[in-house]
Amino acid sequence: MKYCIKGGEIIDPAGGYLGRGDLLFCDGKVVAVGTNLAESSDAEVIPATGKLVLPGLVDLHCHLREPGREDEETVASGARAAVQGGFTAVVAMANTDPAADNAVVISYVHGQATAAGFAKVYPAGAITKGLKGEELAEMGAMAEAGAAAFSDDGKTVMNAAVLRTAAEYSKLFDKPLLLHEEDRNLVGDGVMHEGYWATALGLPGIPSLAETAQIARDLLIAEYTGARFHFCHLSAKESVALIRRAKECGLAVTAEVTPHHLCLTDAMLEGFDPVYRVSPPLRSEADREALWEGLSDGTIDAIATDHAPHSLEEKHREFSLAPTGMTGLETALAAVWTELVITGRISREKLVERMAVRPAQILKKTGGRLRPGDPADLMIFDPDCTWTVKPEDLTSRSRNNPFVGRELRGRVERVWVDGVLKYVHQSFTE
Repeated sequence: MKYCIKGGEIIDPAGGYLGRGDLLFCDGKVVAVGTNLAESSDAEVIPATGKLVLPGLVDLHCHLREPGREDEETVASGARAAVQGGFTAVVAMANTDPAADNAVVISYVHGQATAAGFAKVYPAGAITKGLKGEELAEMGAMAEAGAAAFSDDGKTVMNAAVLRTAAEYSKLFDKPLLLHEEDRNLVGDGVMHEGYWATALGLPGIPSLAETAQIARDLLIAEYTGARFHFCHLSAKESVALIRRAKECGLAVTAEVTPHHLCLTDAMLEGFDPVYRVSPPLRSEADREALWEGLSDGTIDAIATDHAPHSLEEKHREFSLAPTGMTGLETALAAVWTELVITGRISREKLVERMAVRPAQILKKTGGRLRPGDPADLMIFDPDCTWTVKPEDLTSRSRNNPFVGRELRGRVERVWVDGVLKYVHQSFTE
């Protein structure tokens, strides 16, 4: 199909086009971007006046649960949820069952994504066998099979010698290490941020030191090895300060933050609702403000969902017994648009940079840009649509989404992946 999107406001900071215009694409590629484009007789014209035309988002961090927990999510259901939220590519973490610590699982995930045919799925291979932090996984074989990165996310590589060796190997394959940063000993039996609300609610706390101490150690390893370290889901103001200082010193490190850490705080736990239990935990208002600042000034490179589905039976338990994690693929863009863009905390251009441009650059993948010849991975977004998040409107197999019941602004209307229309508001094209 050939499409000509007419009259939308195109926000393409990486491609250098910002403003009202038309976008023509066919055969999976962008053909032209500009004004008053000649329309081919066989092009389908899509009016977009009053709407935004954006590059497809790239999620550096989500959990698709397959193989092993298909009751919570599958590659197919996760890829569908992704396009509903405007994501045309996602990185699937390795904490599956069995873990993605070998080429067979990496190839399986690739195959499932191809069969599903929605968002592109880039599997992350495990750093260590079984995510146990003891013995390196088959990094070379996984890289050859298509692993986009390496990560033990969900668990921390506590052994510094193991992480150093993994860093040296990752340089051979030019793949980043995506690091979950929590010192397990400092986390202890904590279930929420250590602060006022933990004391008020009588719940054991997790100090921000658990995150920052681990980041400090791993920044030293990054400096020593020269490997590409990417720090997942920053949550604490001290963590932002450490990454900022490291970048000022010239370290080639990157970092991400989640929509829930940008939009929510530990005060949400007042009702003991287990949907708000997440790792790292929701932290204080001061931490949230530091995350906003780090996102705005470029200390934090990317916004990633950390989409972590759980079954209703697992999540609806006593708070301390519930698993950590929230879903977010369908709501990430609208949540951040509502909390940060509408309020003027970041610009629309920076939002696209943090959710599309930089994630693609970190992975060294095509995407996040709409220049002629680029893949036609893009969306039409209505910035003024107001909607209430309802469980029945979510595509993920799980419903542990912290924004259910909330009113958000901004909604994805259409999504194309490689020039093929995959999503039209609340419906999918097979």
